[in-house]
Amino acid sequence: MIPYILYTALVLSACLLFYKLLLQKETFFHLNRFVLLGCMILAFILPLLPVPQQLSLRKDAIVEHIPLAKATVDKIKTTQLQSPPIQEVFVEQTKQTFDIDMLLQWLVYLYWFGVVIFALNFLMQAVVLLYRAYSISAIQDGKFRIVEITGDKAPCSFANNIFINPEKYEWETYSQILQHEKIHIEQKHTIDLLLAEVVLVFQWFNPFAWQWRKALESNLEFLTDDKMLQQDTVEKENYQFSLLKVAAPHFPLSLTTNYNQSLIKKRIIMMNSKKSSVHTTWKYFFLLPLLVLFACLFNQPVAQGQTLGANESKESKEQSNIHDGMDTEGSWFATIKGNTVNVQFRNDDEDNNSSTTFQLSEFNNLPKDKQGEFTLTREAGTMNFVGKFEGNKGMGTYKFTASKDFSTAMAKEGVTVSDESDLMVFFMVNVKTSYVIMLKKNGYKNIDKDQLIPLAALDANEAYVTSIKQAGIPDFELEDLIPFKSMGIDKDFIDEIRKAGYKDITADNIIALKSQGIDAKYIADYHDAMKGNSNESADDIIGFKSMNIDKAFIDSFRKLGYTNLSNDDLMAMKSLNITPAYIDEFEKVGYTNIKPDDLFALKSLNITPKYIDEFGKVGYKNINFDDLFALKSQNITPDLIEQYKDLGFDDLSIDDIIGAKSLGVTPSFIKVMKEKGHNYKTLEKYIEFKAVVGAN
Repeated sequence: MIPYILYTALVLSACLLFYKLLLQKETFFHLNRFVLLGCMILAFILPLLPVPQQLSLRKDAIVEHIPLAKATVDKIKTTQLQSPPIQEVFVEQTKQTFDIDMLLQWLVYLYWFGVVIFALNFLMQAVVLLYRAYSISAIQDGKFRIVEITGDKAPCSFANNIFINPEKYEWETYSQILQHEKIHIEQKHTIDLLLAEVVLVFQWFNPFAWQWRKALESNLEFLTDDKMLQQDTVEKENYQFSLLKVAAPHFPLSLTTNYNQSLIKKRIIMMNSKKSSVHTTWKYFFLLPLLVLFACLFNQPVAQGQTLGANESKESKEQSNIHDGMDTEGSWFATIKGNTVNVQFRNDDEDNNSSTTFQLSEFNNLPKDKQGEFTLTREAGTMNFVGKFEGNKGMGTYKFTASKDFSTAMAKEGVTVSDESDLMVFFMVNVKTSYVIMLKKNGYKNIDKDQLIPLAALDANEAYVTSIKQAGIPDFELEDLIPFKSMGIDKDFIDEIRKAGYKDITADNIIALKSQGIDAKYIADYHDAMKGNSNESADDIIGFKSMNIDKAFIDSFRKLGYTNLSNDDLMAMKSLNITPAYIDEFEKVGYTNIKPDDLFALKSLNITPKYIDEFGKVGYKNINFDDLFALKSQNITPDLIEQYKDLGFDDLSIDDIIGAKSLGVTPSFIKVMKEKGHNYKTLEKYIEFKAVVGAN
């Protein structure tokens, strides 16, 4: 048995290769996040799961396929012939075993030493981050804490803390950084990074584990960038330019989400990439067979049988490998269960081992308790078996002979399949010429063999194909049938969606609706919540579901008087995390009936009731929203106003302060002018002076 930690490393490495080859260029960032997290966790759980004996591919679950009596006689004869040198061989083997055991013991010590070192490093990072977060004064912005740091370090976030040096950035860049890091916090990306670091503690020796953490971090940044660009206030070009300005060579600790130079190029490329089509989601379905294969190969069987029972545990169901082509000769092992026969095909290339289930009625004259021959014939060819059954267990050899007539008939229908291994795959999933004719009858002219195999394996029969065709989906293609069937999309589901108001829905829309779990009830609840004010498309409803906008969310705003929110308003509310509780906070300080656009500006500019209350303490109450936006955008604080007062300017209006700050007439500027002999009694004079002579 592979030691647990090495097995875990193997699973993690295989999943990373799968992700790198098939998934990392897809723009399904949410789905990729769950894949990366799920595989990381399953890598540690999978080795612990027992596997039924009949599914196990473990070599130690196998004994030779020799009748018991004959095996016993042969063993006795062999023992008698070899008995004189046995003791010498045993002593030599004992010495070799001792040396190997010592080496393994030292490797175990080395492994645990590494675990301790990396665990201490993990704890040190966590302690340092918590110390920085709570030993430095921070600005509380709702559930976010903005910790102002110094030095040339990239902004980052950890838990609900945002670390940033505000002196480094212009206001627009500063605002975008805060929005970016808030998305990290709202989506709890720290959990992903903490889990990745814990994995590294136990997989420190595995280079794939380090690459896994990089892939996870990259995807989190892609996901956050995608969320940022969904906001109307963020322009792609400006945001990308801000990334280039923000990137810093001094990386924060690895437990944080952060900007760094090594990721910037990848992020900009991904932002400009074309959105992935839902047709590519089929790739994700192949991850499950990969994990099942690992379990069958390496996991401990539940029980180990003897003779034929043990023979069967060597082979297991590998239906997922059938598309890779199969050897046309090899060994077979079978189990009869009720009216079915599960046949496992084995050959020298273990990667091409596979199994399938046939109906018992397809076989004639199965040899019972004696050696014999029997065949199974389908349109694609004939499988010739030699062997025997003892009870419900059987074994022997097989040879597949392809049907030339079948190849010719398929060629006439426009499907080229001449390779014997491909024809054996057709045999396994029982592709028939009539099936191709049926597909053409339903309007699918250009049929490829790679489409036929999954369709036949998924049992997309004539009734199903015809019903989908009758649904009349515009521009529907044969390749759409594969995700339709695999996701359980039928005509009833399509009719439900159309009755809900989406008459001209496309195949892509239907797949997206199904994958998001959107049904007629969800749509009806949405329409009920909007009280007839909805005018959404299928893309809108998909967006609502993906953002978790439901009836309860909409009703919560209607109760506050927001009865005419548009679809864009709802999405903006959700993406900016504007809640009824957030609105209530402003009502407590006197701001009622706030317009949606004002709410968006308040949230995006990070204007809080506490921020407003601070101005009240220095004499400025009931500030209108336009003035608040100007104050925040100019980075004007109550402390700045106090500095003006200390210079003798006590009765300044909001407009005076905003005008002075925008022109650079700051308290520090006034102090310098006073030192040069320019003593004016009013702020307006300094503004006029600055306008005429400039800063010098």
